[in-house]
Amino acid sequence: MGMNKNTVLAIATFIMILMGLLLIALGVYRYADVAGWGFSAVGVGFFAIAWVFNALKGRV
Repeated sequence: MGMNKNTVLAIATFIMILMGLLLIALGVYRYADVAGWGFSAVGVGFFAIAWVFNALKGRV
């Protein structure tokens, strides 16, 4: 089975969502001080990029 553009974007979206969840969890549970805000903000940014990847499926 070959991987086409949509499969690559789907896998990239899945990885970005996992990393976003991991960063938000680190910000909430591990770093409760000011650094936690940064980790959580980067996690939300990962979600935004994953949303763009998901929107590009079928259009590229």
